[in-house]
Amino acid sequence: MTTPLVDLRSDTVTRPTPGMRAAMADAEVGDDVYGEDPLVNALEERVAALFGHEAALFVPSGTMGNQIGMRLVCQPGQEVIGDADAHVVTYEMGAAAAVFGLSTRTVVGPGGLLDADQLIAQVRPKGDWHLTATAAVAVENTHNRGGGRVQPLAELEALFTWSRDADVAVHLDGARIWNAHVASGVSLETYGRLADTASVCLSKGLGAPVGSVLVSSAERIGEGRLWRKRLGGGMRQAGVLAAAGLYALDHHLDRLADDHARARALADRLGVDPATVHTNMVVLDGVPAPMVAAAAKAEGVLVSQVSPTRIRMLTHLDVDDAAVERAASVVGELLRR
Repeated sequence: MTTPLVDLRSDTVTRPTPGMRAAMADAEVGDDVYGEDPLVNALEERVAALFGHEAALFVPSGTMGNQIGMRLVCQPGQEVIGDADAHVVTYEMGAAAAVFGLSTRTVVGPGGLLDADQLIAQVRPKGDWHLTATAAVAVENTHNRGGGRVQPLAELEALFTWSRDADVAVHLDGARIWNAHVASGVSLETYGRLADTASVCLSKGLGAPVGSVLVSSAERIGEGRLWRKRLGGGMRQAGVLAAAGLYALDHHLDRLADDHARARALADRLGVDPATVHTNMVVLDGVPAPMVAAAAKAEGVLVSQVSPTRIRMLTHLDVDDAAVERAASVVGELLRR
């Protein structure tokens, strides 16, 4: 018998569960471009309510959600400030500049953790024609390249409170906001009220095959619907996909705690302090990453080589206790060589 593959590269590799596939197969559908898909409408209404916003927009990807979200609060020629390792500036192919004419400027934060004062100090005022005006600040929660760390609530609150008088918007890249919510106990509504626009992903820890949801005011989402169409994101019978997202919210949200526990167990086995593992990511620093990744793959364990000296591993819906044990055994042996 072949030993099952253990895929820890990302939580994006999850496959729809049998229950989710059944929900997709039974989905009632309509043309979403006409606003007639009942399950898309239900998903948008539900996610908007969860985050305490007026409206929401179902989009094919987190990148589209982030980029539209930033464009809704930032005009061409203005800038967005964020962390130097933020997904919106590291992994989204320069879309803010290439597509929307937005400038980005970054600061280096400790492990991706938000320091509100540090970001605020870099803001450039509107109305000074010598300077590129700062229109928005982007915050990522949890922080991917920071190892899945949860942003401190006090810093989020300080940033948002300051932003109200400063005429600067806050965009939340909430690709793994569900993990932050489960790990911290902070409500989704609390996270939502601390952002003007927020993109939340269904296809990572929640295990849906496709899709993110952008939340904001009804006026902004109305404009966002136009941008989605311009970008080729207008979908037709998308209820098949929305059904997966609704199923995930019903069945896969609370179980994220299992992923977090397994990540801590994996960290403990590999000599990483479990207290540094906030959610479902385990990071190995100072290791021969190419060797570890290649050798682990040869033994049926897939990990991500983030840099020549860093390995990242994510637990998720398709990783059970036995898979964690096997990964710990394989990777642990490689680290001892």
